[in-house]
Amino acid sequence: MKNSLKSIEELHSDLVSGNVSSSDLVNESLERSHKLQDECNAFVTIMDDAKGVSVNDNLLSGIPYGIKDNYSTKGILSTGSSNTLKDYVPFFNATAVSNLEKLGAVPVNKTVLDEFGMGGTGTTGHTGVVRNPWDKTRMCAGSSAGSACAVAAGVYPYALGSDTGDSIRKPAAYCGIVGYKPTYGMISRYGLFPFASSLDTCGVLTRSVRDAAIVVDGMKGIDSNDMTSWDSSRVHLFDSIDGNVKGKKLCYVKELCDINNYPDATDELRKHLSNFFDTLDKCKSLGIEVEEVSIDQKLLNAVGSVYVVISCAEATSNMSNLTGISFGPRSEGNNYHDMMKNYRTRGFCSLIKRRFVIGSYVLQAENKDRYFFNAQRARRLIVDEWKKLFEKYDAVILPVGSGPAKHLDDSKNSKISNIEPLEEHLQIGNFGGFPSITIPNGFVNGLPVGVNITGNCYDDVNVLNIAYALEGSMDYKNQIARGYDYEV
Repeated sequence: MKNSLKSIEELHSDLVSGNVSSSDLVNESLERSHKLQDECNAFVTIMDDAKGVSVNDNLLSGIPYGIKDNYSTKGILSTGSSNTLKDYVPFFNATAVSNLEKLGAVPVNKTVLDEFGMGGTGTTGHTGVVRNPWDKTRMCAGSSAGSACAVAAGVYPYALGSDTGDSIRKPAAYCGIVGYKPTYGMISRYGLFPFASSLDTCGVLTRSVRDAAIVVDGMKGIDSNDMTSWDSSRVHLFDSIDGNVKGKKLCYVKELCDINNYPDATDELRKHLSNFFDTLDKCKSLGIEVEEVSIDQKLLNAVGSVYVVISCAEATSNMSNLTGISFGPRSEGNNYHDMMKNYRTRGFCSLIKRRFVIGSYVLQAENKDRYFFNAQRARRLIVDEWKKLFEKYDAVILPVGSGPAKHLDDSKNSKISNIEPLEEHLQIGNFGGFPSITIPNGFVNGLPVGVNITGNCYDDVNVLNIAYALEGSMDYKNQIARGYDYEV
């Protein structure tokens, strides 16, 4: 079997037996990185000086992986895909990266994201657009676009991502892989460039549920540098998933999944929802009970607006330190006010600047109650509604988005009425800090689509186990984008 198709467990077995060396895997991964970079622009930095390491008992030792470029990496360029940090080289590692380093994992590149994680397209990074390896006229979604692209193209078995609204889970769906956002605080955010601190979650993109469990086991842990982290030392994700799901209960939301709610539905949307209901039948065949529930449409319609207000407000505050004075390429000016103004005006893309304007506006004293506090109240109502579901059901299962990856040329994308709640429901996982995983769910018109499972806080094992059982009933585990299942 080609190395690009192998799971973490299989690669570890090969390393231990001597069938392959860590250096072999690293060199192969670097060669694939350069090939993919030429075709899809997935990386900010390729670490050509990366070396293999001695293999130990940990499953991750000696295996190459990618790091989203909003994780701080000591001595390695870490830009957040922004011109404002285009030359920034940190002096410390993010805690999640340090945890993997201690296990012997080998980073080989830093992956492109939407600038500072703000965007869902993979098109706003300062190094350019990330293209989908399944169809280069389409996007990978964002913000973890480069990580998703690289894993789908077989560069390595996993890459780190971060998720503020759907930034791991939607790129996973668009690229036909697994994207796992654990419970908020399971993985320390220390060293992750902050976007919206109450929503930001570290996670991983892989090609199987077991691999996702292995990696997050290695990344997680309480950290004195992150007061929102919690002690998960008794949580053993990989050892706990066994595929036994008989008697589990899932629900799906009628308002999001009923094709009659989309009078101008496209062929892609119809096939996508048909795939989803076929998957519900697979769940039932595994012994899982599945029920339809109804949620107030007003709450569902509010999700996108709540996310914009809260995330933009927090981003405005978090990124007020990006002035060009403390770090970053300093701008010219007659005084420090002009220098900061020029730095921020010239350094950020138009999307980021719009979000900062929104964030500043909703935080103004005369607007704060009407916009920011109301968004917080609506967030609580939405989270409470999902918490009620978790009193009866083990998890909520829903389709990811309205179909396969969108075209990079937006004029080719169909405009469907009432589609925003279906596109934005993954943000609820961030509102509540819920564990949430996307797995491949077949194909629509030859392109991958995904299904998402979201459960209650701290119930990661249950969520992963359901995903693992469902994955085993389908044929999409460890799949590679067409044309990339090559041997170097």
